[in-house]
Amino acid sequence: MIKRLAKEKGSGAIVITSDRDVARFAERMAVSVISSEQFREKLEVSTNKFEDIFEEEEEEEKGIKKKGLSRRLSKKEKRARAAFKKL
Repeated sequence: MIKRLAKEKGSGAIVITSDRDVARFAERMAVSVISSEQFREKLEVSTNKFEDIFEEEEEEEKGIKKKGLSRRLSKKEKRARAAFKKL
């Protein structure tokens, strides 16, 4: 059922699974795949979202600049990050 939905929805969908077979199929369909563990961590982080925002504002006030990534991400990693941003 998950494979069918991934095929129907295409690249606009996000599949959250720990099943390797389902993940590989979704990646072949250009669907973003997030592991169940990563999703759980994201949910835990989002519960502390307001604290994180407050800390970032304090850092900006202190003048601390954050550096970007040191290398380019693969298409797979870009899709995963974009999917996380949507959550």
